[in-house]
Amino acid sequence: MTAVTRTRSAAPWRRLAGDPALLTAVAAIWCLLLLFVLFPLAHLLERAFVDDGALTLEPLLSAVLDPSHQAAFVNSLVLAAAVGALGTALGLVFALTAVRSGLGRHWLTLLDAAALLPLVSPPFTTSIAIIFSFGPRGLITHDLLGLTNVSAYGFWSTTLAETLTYFPIAYLTLRPILAAIDPNLEEMAFSLGSSRWRIFRTVTLPLCVPGFANAFLLLFAASLADFATPLILAGNAFPVLPTQAYLQITGLFDFKGGAVLSLMLLLPAVVIFLLQRYWVGQRSYVTVSGKVGQRSRSRAIARWTIWLLVAACLAVTAIIVYFYALLVVASLVTAFGANNSFTWHHYHVIFTEGLPAIRDTLIIAAIGMPIGGLYGVLVGYLVARRRFPGRHAIELVAMINYALPGTIVGIAYLIAFNDPPIALTGGALIIIACYVFRYSPTGIRATVALLQQIDRSLEDASASLGAGTSETFRRVMLPLIAPAFFAGLGVVFIRSMTAISATIFLVSISWTLITVRILENMTELALGPAAAFSVLVIVVVFIVVGGLSAVLARLRTPAAGGAARSFLGG
Repeated sequence: MTAVTRTRSAAPWRRLAGDPALLTAVAAIWCLLLLFVLFPLAHLLERAFVDDGALTLEPLLSAVLDPSHQAAFVNSLVLAAAVGALGTALGLVFALTAVRSGLGRHWLTLLDAAALLPLVSPPFTTSIAIIFSFGPRGLITHDLLGLTNVSAYGFWSTTLAETLTYFPIAYLTLRPILAAIDPNLEEMAFSLGSSRWRIFRTVTLPLCVPGFANAFLLLFAASLADFATPLILAGNAFPVLPTQAYLQITGLFDFKGGAVLSLMLLLPAVVIFLLQRYWVGQRSYVTVSGKVGQRSRSRAIARWTIWLLVAACLAVTAIIVYFYALLVVASLVTAFGANNSFTWHHYHVIFTEGLPAIRDTLIIAAIGMPIGGLYGVLVGYLVARRRFPGRHAIELVAMINYALPGTIVGIAYLIAFNDPPIALTGGALIIIACYVFRYSPTGIRATVALLQQIDRSLEDASASLGAGTSETFRRVMLPLIAPAFFAGLGVVFIRSMTAISATIFLVSISWTLITVRILENMTELALGPAAAFSVLVIVVVFIVVGGLSAVLARLRTPAAGGAARSFLGG
């Protein structure tokens, strides 16, 4: 029995050693993960817990016992909980409207566009619009209401900005869950005399419990990792940990203090990630039958409820459209609120003084796109289809940078690659690596999901005809998982254009980013160029997303639409 056990345990190693292509791919991926995931994290832990060659907890205890840091930690959790609750509720309203109201295809397209717009915009977009609306010279507070000495900074404005930015994540999470519920369950309950409210409370909501929990946890994690919005809107009265860590490094040049503060975010981030994985696995809550009848609008949901849901969605959509229209107007006037004369000056500024940032951002995004797409489908294919030692470890390590807040990842990269023997700071490579290894897990997940729908007999047939691992992957599997490849492309490009929480620590004089320039303009109160930069990013992202969506629509694969939603929602 012992010999049989040894033989079985040795079989994966023999299989790996006997396939040179598989061995090369696994070795290359491990080298990349060790260099760009585990190496930075190890250096971050070393900087935080090692002093003069000795292990110490003094910096961590000092930070934890500091009243200002305690307040920032509590504020971060309160803000994340508020955004999670409000965003999940708003996402539920949009999901119910999309699934149960019977809206036409064009109305649903409009609803999707309004909901997804904040996800493909720079993180400062909503913040800029709130300042223009509710600031001391705001369109609403000053021009319409005549108020003076008002402030657009603090907890509520930050919560509003983050809720409008992240509620689409809850919408994208809850919509398919609601759509998957068998309508016959509700119809049977209705035919037995239950009221619509009781059906919703005892049938629909319990089946959506994993979706609610998953949406809340995703929004909680997104808010916890958000660095840009609190930096602009929270102000001194409501400090949060990501901004405190940023200021600790950029203002005080205290790398150890920044590392310790970022690690204070690690505990809630890990708890949220584990809870999310637990709730995602609770798919059994949703009952999907093989036969779904046409839902009667008059029985499934009351007409007055439909109008109420539609009105709520239209109100939120109007706010979003107003904010973005305000952004466009602010980019075309001399000084919004003070001098509203038309001008192209702000666009002249971004295409002259800001041209290096535009060029650098597009170069980094163009290089990171194919690398992130290929890396995502390769790792997803190996994890889902090949059997080799360490397969699950690769999947876990590949998700680390995705699960951690961007502030932790950025500080870890800065500490790890700032000195020899691997000095990468100041160049484009470290920024590209940060984007690829932080955002390509979306492509990994999309690849794994697609491969679950593809019969293994296709690979067996290819192998029986003499094709090796690399040829089977290139000629058989890659065309079938092309939607996941484009999902990886889309996520890496969108985040290369819009993300800042990690890469704010990695830019230099030689290489900078549009989002960093927007932040600089905001801190210098140059709101016109900041608005112009934001409009430019939105236009570029929508052009690229539209192109990728068109390509996906032409792919004759059942999962193309799912992949499109994946990178739009990523």
